[in-house]
Amino acid sequence: MMGLARRLPSSQMILSGNGGSATEAIGSFAQAIRDGEHWYIALLRAIGLWDTAEEVYNGHRYCYLIAGEAFDWLLLAERLCEAVDGFLPDDEKTALLFHGQPPLELTIKEFKGLIGSGKYRHYLNFFYGITVEDALLLVVQDEVRKEQRTSGYSKEGDVVNEVYRRVYGMTKGVLLKRFRTERGYPYLRSTSLGELREFTYWLFKHRLRQCDKVRIASDTTKALYRLAVGGFPRGLVTESPGNLVD
Repeated sequence: MMGLARRLPSSQMILSGNGGSATEAIGSFAQAIRDGEHWYIALLRAIGLWDTAEEVYNGHRYCYLIAGEAFDWLLLAERLCEAVDGFLPDDEKTALLFHGQPPLELTIKEFKGLIGSGKYRHYLNFFYGITVEDALLLVVQDEVRKEQRTSGYSKEGDVVNEVYRRVYGMTKGVLLKRFRTERGYPYLRSTSLGELREFTYWLFKHRLRQCDKVRIASDTTKALYRLAVGGFPRGLVTESPGNLVD
């Protein structure tokens, strides 16, 4: 395991951390495992040290801090786990990375203390700006489909457009074009997972600007309920969604 700490390419942004580096974070993670610390605790400590917000590693682009505000901590966890591949329990690692289910139950204070308050704030931005936003779209999608079944009419393309009109006031195509124009991105037929997440966060901020606080609170409640019914682990999220974006 002595070769686990590898030199990483420099990033274009800096993720708020505790003054460490990507190489230091991986080395610390590996050493903590060797010393017998629980791998999940060691992982969170390594996340606290990590300061690279974006990198290209093994031919893949990793963006951990979306729009400079929303921290995709599970993507970083995947990157760190890959660096110590073979030394973690496969079942626990899979449960965390694919289902968001940590092997240990921690309090908010413990979790925040391990990754740092800045990263925790950015994590909440990701949760409410992407995870909850996706859930809201699913809630409205269910409402539209139920109405269409009642009326005897159903067409998937119309469902998507109606969902986006109800939530954002415009069709998905129009919004995606505005997003790409604003960001200077090319107009491609396909959308990568990274761009889709950034687009979702952009939609979240667009909705905050366009909607009144009562509707925002109502929509958030509906989306959180959808996540809870779907079994989404809520153990790390207990704070109010108010004024999340820095």
